[in-house]
Amino acid sequence: MYAKGIQLWCAPTADGRKTWVPTMQHVALEGRCFVFSCNQFTRRRDFPSDYRAVHGDDPDTVISEGGSCIVSPLGALLAGPHYDGETILTADIDPAEIARGKYDFDVVGHYARPDVFRLTVNERPQPPVVVERDL
Repeated sequence: MYAKGIQLWCAPTADGRKTWVPTMQHVALEGRCFVFSCNQFTRRRDFPSDYRAVHGDDPDTVISEGGSCIVSPLGALLAGPHYDGETILTADIDPAEIARGKYDFDVVGHYARPDVFRLTVNERPQPPVVVERDL
């Protein structure tokens, strides 16, 4: 994705671990792109009554605490993470930050060495299972 020049990385998740936000900061910093990560905030009452939640049946119990965030190309949190309920995050972004950030680190840019190392990605549709038989 970095080689394609991604500028806005959208990363929806259901991962509420505390390590998710630092992971998004790393992606933004490494790729010098803005990252928009959204995670759902849900309470027990948001699920059908016949759903057997391991968290119990109190309708106010938080099942997924959210943690959505917006990250700059240098890894700074511009909004969030938000863990206190439903919200809509907004941030003013400056696309020029992307170019400025690449002056000191551009993972696929001016100092990349495709003559020494090259990653080939086959994006053609592939079957999920291939059966090979010895003849």
